[in-house]
Amino acid sequence: MDITQADFLRPLTQQASRTGLWLRAMQSMPARHMAEIGVWKGDFAQEILAQRPDIERYYMVDPWARLPDWNKPFNVAPEAFEAVYAEAMAKTAFARDRTVVLRGRTMEVLDRIPDRSLDFAYVDGDHTLRGITIDLIRLLPKMKPGGVIGGDDLSNDPWQHDARFEPTLVCPFAIYFAEAIGLPFVALPMNQFMIQIAPQKGFSFTDTTGQYRDLSLNKAPPTLHRVAA
Repeated sequence: MDITQADFLRPLTQQASRTGLWLRAMQSMPARHMAEIGVWKGDFAQEILAQRPDIERYYMVDPWARLPDWNKPFNVAPEAFEAVYAEAMAKTAFARDRTVVLRGRTMEVLDRIPDRSLDFAYVDGDHTLRGITIDLIRLLPKMKPGGVIGGDDLSNDPWQHDARFEPTLVCPFAIYFAEAIGLPFVALPMNQFMIQIAPQKGFSFTDTTGQYRDLSLNKAPPTLHRVAA
């Protein structure tokens, strides 16, 4: 599989939802063992597990806990997180024999996934610079050669939320990570991205959206835009 080929990418760009996009992509890749980092209420896991009965092991990685050093809108109260965790477990209960719940931060739990074991991983967790750095670097040894890392929130505006919150820096870090390692990178609609573990192909950057021509971080927060206006 070559994730940069037009005949592979074209159907992905025509999907109406991010889950539909990834289900279509997974038709062309093995996915016996996969991980999701950042599960939240379990909607993505529920649909993937329902549509892909061939998945044998699905690692669900999420702290489901209020974190003192994470300044993002979803850092809700502890009791709210318990309700979110319960909802995720209920939605994926039908596939309990195929799921492994790793409740904790990436640094705390990812070593419980064997190295070179994952066909596919989906990253939708801590989108701060610290978070995406840790997630991608710690995830890389867990991937099989030829496997795929997908992810969410490749927003080309670091101020995805308002200026009270830590900026979202999946973009450009994920792109620069692929460049540093020498891996093909594809930017997809709905702020999705894909990295193939294929160092023999070298780094390439395919932008299917036209939204990533300028990767500069020199973008003022919304409050500063208003003051300037």
